[in-house]
Amino acid sequence: SAIDDTGWAPQFIVLERGSELLGAAALYLKGHSYGEYVFDWAWADAYHRHGLEYYPKLLGAVPFTPVPGSRLLARDAASRELLLHGVLQFAREAKLSSAHFLFFSEADRIAFEHAGWMLRENVQFHWTQREPVPYTDFTEFTTSLQREKRKKIAQERRRVAEAGIAFEAHEGAAISDALWDFFYRCYTLTYRAHHSTPYLTRAFFREMARTMAQHWLMFAASRDGQPIAVSLIALDPERCVAYGRYWGATEHVDCLHFEACYYQPLAWCIANGYTRFEGGAQGQHKMARGLLPVRTWSAHWLADKRFAAAVEDFLAREGAGIEN
Repeated sequence: SAIDDTGWAPQFIVLERGSELLGAAALYLKGHSYGEYVFDWAWADAYHRHGLEYYPKLLGAVPFTPVPGSRLLARDAASRELLLHGVLQFAREAKLSSAHFLFFSEADRIAFEHAGWMLRENVQFHWTQREPVPYTDFTEFTTSLQREKRKKIAQERRRVAEAGIAFEAHEGAAISDALWDFFYRCYTLTYRAHHSTPYLTRAFFREMARTMAQHWLMFAASRDGQPIAVSLIALDPERCVAYGRYWGATEHVDCLHFEACYYQPLAWCIANGYTRFEGGAQGQHKMARGLLPVRTWSAHWLADKRFAAAVEDFLAREGAGIEN
């Protein structure tokens, strides 16, 4: 799905000392800004209106995945800064308009800040297990919430139950080909409802099921024995973290989205000892359903100093709005 033909041209940069690998960055030359979850379409439009080319641009990110992690893979801080210097050198020599890194680690953020890149603040919504005494079940978790949130969650779950909807969790190799097929149908329906085109192919999910089965969890919703909706959750069993990814339904049922994408995964995380659930990009409505805001970052370099100054001013104002 992330290949040359779809506007994602891989560009790997490595830092070596002799035969020793000190660092690496998996980058893409992008011909568009789809699949990033950090939006720079307005910047591209401004370039175009001034007769300048914004694409191709250089991007350091996991395609279609708004999950924080290391983007500058390095042995230590010094190697990380040298690697970033190499990225910038490549962008300049290739005469690219810009370079961007998305959803990176705190160590990466420090390196970008030291190198003078523009930092852009964003917000996601995560659930974190209580410490030092963890919640024992979903009911205990909701009991800890404010009354209005607790009441809202109970009402939404009741509407789904009264609609005759039942859920079943399927994990890893227990997810059948038929269920993957149904998921993909629902996945495409979600994009169609938003007048968009799915990024990922059925072949992608087939390969993920074959090579990484242990990292997938599905919640299938049915009524009278017939499947009507499904949500897909990515799992990191080693770190006990779950990530909300995709969902879809063959028909509209009031509040079904909240049950499939938040309440079922949260109940599963608590029951299975997971300590964090990341609900995905955007969505302040998630706060009303037990998830809390968490800061995320992106870093940006623009070759044109005039546009860089304008973007820096915009990011300062955008960041002030997020803080408020």
